[in-house]
Amino acid sequence: MSGTKLLRTALTGIVLSATALTTLQGTALAADAAKAPKAQPAAAAPAASTVGGIEAETARALAESLTDAAWRNRVRNAALASEEVDLQALTAAAPAGAGRELKAEVADADVRIAEAKGLGSDIGSLLRVRLADASMREDLTARTAPLVAAAPADDDASTITAYDSRGTAHELDADTVPERPVYIVGVDGAKAVRAGLEVLNEELDRQGLASPAQQTGTKSGSRALADIGTNSTGFWTTKITSVSVGDLKEPWFKGDAEVFTLVTGFGKDGVPRVDPVQMPYLDSENTTYYPNQVLVNWSNYKYNLADAVMMEDDGDTNYQSLAKAIAAVLLTITDQGMYIPLVDALLDAVPTSWWTDDPDYVDSWYTLAKEYTGRRNGAAANGWMNVQPYWVSAL
Repeated sequence: MSGTKLLRTALTGIVLSATALTTLQGTALAADAAKAPKAQPAAAAPAASTVGGIEAETARALAESLTDAAWRNRVRNAALASEEVDLQALTAAAPAGAGRELKAEVADADVRIAEAKGLGSDIGSLLRVRLADASMREDLTARTAPLVAAAPADDDASTITAYDSRGTAHELDADTVPERPVYIVGVDGAKAVRAGLEVLNEELDRQGLASPAQQTGTKSGSRALADIGTNSTGFWTTKITSVSVGDLKEPWFKGDAEVFTLVTGFGKDGVPRVDPVQMPYLDSENTTYYPNQVLVNWSNYKYNLADAVMMEDDGDTNYQSLAKAIAAVLLTITDQGMYIPLVDALLDAVPTSWWTDDPDYVDSWYTLAKEYTGRRNGAAANGWMNVQPYWVSAL
């Protein structure tokens, strides 16, 4: 055999041996890799200054950190133990290694998200990580190398970008739950909405969309129901006894909805006012809830009619900007001595670009009357609520 053939044979043997060794070492992750779609050119990433952009940055960083087996197992155990895991707390408690290296990046991302949403700097951690779908629990084994994604800003997106431990982007079908486990990095919606509605209240007060006489005794401009409009005997409200909505536009990667309602009408001074009402229980579509929640405090309003616009926030909503946009439109409307519905004006106030995802319009109710009892269907035929008058007695 010639020297060339001997050399080729030797090299072939070396390559085959190396391949076999690599195969043995990678057997634990091979099944997971087979389940993953082929890497595709990722769509244009959202701007780094947006909530979606910050979530995407964090998702990629988390994915790359999962090469550390100990840290990967720690994240897995946390995701299996809780529906949502505080990412800042998880990285802060991690031992030295990949998890601890993420700590500063996650803390910085939380600050940037709070700023992007117009929230106070003292809100604390906002980023959460969760398993995308309950069906993935069985496949999330200690040897699994899951993908990590941030939910896209557009609910109508056909794909979602996920990252593997090399930082490579994979395009997943937005309509089909993938076989390979996926972690979703996102914002604690309930916490963000709660803080956002406080900011919205305060900004609306500054913009003049609250009756000055009704603000006495409130804290930080917040118009809590128990603190306003009371007299020696009490006040009338409208209470929601049951409620259901249809399409909340929540695909597999989005998780629970975060719904709130903006109640609007003319205040005692004849100036339009807006009272935000959080609905943290309204998680799923086509489900009936029985909250017995006060929706309208009639002592705030001049007329016995009010409107309600239900929205769902799961994106880049900046609550200060939202309040200013609403005020810019509603403050141009004057009291004509009779009730004028304000739903259309309020919806027109929301910038067109926001309707891609945040806040999603759910439904609206025109002319809710103080005396009304029974079922009211939403104007968009996407929801209904049963309401009744409810007397709140003063202490």
